[in-house]
Amino acid sequence: MPKKRPQDPWYRESFAEHLEWERNLAPRTLAAYRREISSFAEFAAAELERSRAADVTAADIRAWIAHLHSRHLAPRSIQRALAALRTYFRFLAEERLIATNPAALVPHPRVERLLPPTVTTGDVAELLDTFPDTPAGRRDRAILELLYGAGLRVGELVGIGLDDLQLNRRLVRVRGKGRKERIVPFGRKAAEAIRAYLPERARWRLKTSDRTEPLFVNQRGDRLTDRSVRRILNAAVNRTAGLHHLHPHSLRHAFATHLLEAGMDLRAIQELLGHASLATTQIYTHVDLARLMEVYRKSHPKA
Repeated sequence: MPKKRPQDPWYRESFAEHLEWERNLAPRTLAAYRREISSFAEFAAAELERSRAADVTAADIRAWIAHLHSRHLAPRSIQRALAALRTYFRFLAEERLIATNPAALVPHPRVERLLPPTVTTGDVAELLDTFPDTPAGRRDRAILELLYGAGLRVGELVGIGLDDLQLNRRLVRVRGKGRKERIVPFGRKAAEAIRAYLPERARWRLKTSDRTEPLFVNQRGDRLTDRSVRRILNAAVNRTAGLHHLHPHSLRHAFATHLLEAGMDLRAIQELLGHASLATTQIYTHVDLARLMEVYRKSHPKA
């Protein structure tokens, strides 16, 4: 009879199952949580002589944060590490695997919030005008038109399947963080660019045995990766003058900011972006006060 494997005193697999099946986290997020918890457990065992989660104290977690500071990690990286520990220990306490939650007594480190670089509608137009009228150029333009036109994350864009697209209605189904689905509209320009690209996609798909149907593919017919999209944008940026601050997320910031400038309600923008918190949406919009007041005066009935 095989021996029963002893329970991990850190309950890492139980926590991972909770994240995957109950919180429905994406694989990449799940892997990040695993790394953070394993790193902490190794540090606690080697430096603090803690052999199990039940022995950890708030002072131990503060020692871990000090250790991360000593390695010159960015404040946001330290904040993410602490957030992972908070989630982990909260789960253990709720499951009564430990008596108390030591992370509840540790405050979050302060992180300066930096505004994303401003991207004007002129910047976007200049960027999109750089693509040549070639098969790859038509695909690349469709990618950036949809990134900007629907305010997508790169990971969301590369995950879109052909059956997620309702081209005539100009709608696309997107799977965001936590695998949450949302339907997002996009504009006429993006629809035109996608229509121009689809014949190239059909030709490229003949070269692959892949049975999935991704919307955006490389010239071998396979699904594009996040890295490929970043290379496409970098190449477009390098063909322009003065746009070297742009990165894929800049187009998502621009999408939100330009909608707010046009008078759209912030909560509607939150829904389009797929943000769980309105506070997150506010970070994405960086309209100057004078412009915001102008929108207010035009939109508010008592202004």
